[in-house]
Amino acid sequence: MSDRRSLVTIDSVPATATDPGGTGGWVPVRAATSADAEGIVRMRSAHVLSRPLDEEWIGRSADELAPRLGPAGDARAFVVDAPDGTMAACALGVIHSVLPAPASPRGLAARVHVVATRPGFRRRGYARAVVTTLLDHLADVEDVTLFELHAGVEAQPLYRELGFTGSPALMRMTRPAPTATETATPVAGSSRSGASWLPPEQYAETVLKATAFACVYFTDEDDRPLQLHSVYSPAHPWQLVGGTMDPGERPFETALRECREETGLTVSGPPRLLATVYGLPGAAWPYSTIGMVFDGGRLTAAQIGGISLDPREHDPRVLPLAGWEALMPARDFARLTAVAEARRTGVAAYFGAWDWGDE
Repeated sequence: MSDRRSLVTIDSVPATATDPGGTGGWVPVRAATSADAEGIVRMRSAHVLSRPLDEEWIGRSADELAPRLGPAGDARAFVVDAPDGTMAACALGVIHSVLPAPASPRGLAARVHVVATRPGFRRRGYARAVVTTLLDHLADVEDVTLFELHAGVEAQPLYRELGFTGSPALMRMTRPAPTATETATPVAGSSRSGASWLPPEQYAETVLKATAFACVYFTDEDDRPLQLHSVYSPAHPWQLVGGTMDPGERPFETALRECREETGLTVSGPPRLLATVYGLPGAAWPYSTIGMVFDGGRLTAAQIGGISLDPREHDPRVLPLAGWEALMPARDFARLTAVAEARRTGVAAYFGAWDWGDE
């Protein structure tokens, strides 16, 4: 591998360390060579195709891909190596000609053909790293301006964040080449230098999409948390009083409205934030989730007994914090614990791991 990393020909651009999320989690990405063709084909067979290829077709496909990864070929790929020298992740793009048009003034487009990560290496930013490196190389080195791909459910949020729009069956993105009057200063929301500013409605399609919610945390006078049982979400059976924000609402306004609608209670006083909650998208929901939990104070037994609920939607329960653990998924109980600790200490919590996962 070391000799491949040192070459500077087109079929082996030097390895780069990319920080796909801007979090300091650097990922070593290298350009693929013809020798990587079989590994890429096997990654596609095992982790992309609904029906894996047999050995005959793996061989035929690898023989076809190998020369196309060379300097004169039409394929470009980037990979992340596993510690044992095998392939942990890869992204393959195929360049093709199109008629010149405003979106493709040089008549070049590319299809992102393969993006795959082995299960043991997922959630490390590897897919983002190889895809962004591939897109930047195709745009900056190969002069490609029009990109297209087919997206699976889990991958859609990533591709939309990178700038792709359209239906999952065919997502597209245009990255205009810089003009002579443009500088090399990166444009907000773009991963490459020299890109032109997009109109607001187009730029809005490239940024992170998220749903937002707001909740109210109540306890009884003995500081035992109150939660509502939900008939709508078997994966999250017990929830705080609250719900999804409506357009035009501010978080505390959502919390007050949902509290009033769900329980008949009215929260008074200025908002006191106990926690912010963030979740990554998953199979159950294609967008990130951002939430805020406000302190609703301590309720008397009479107030709890007077809670008015639609029994088809919720029923309330008050338990000591430890008593909730057996009734909730571990991640939900961890969030409840963080909120309770924020109430106790007076220090707002940040709970950044309430991901949707695969439920």
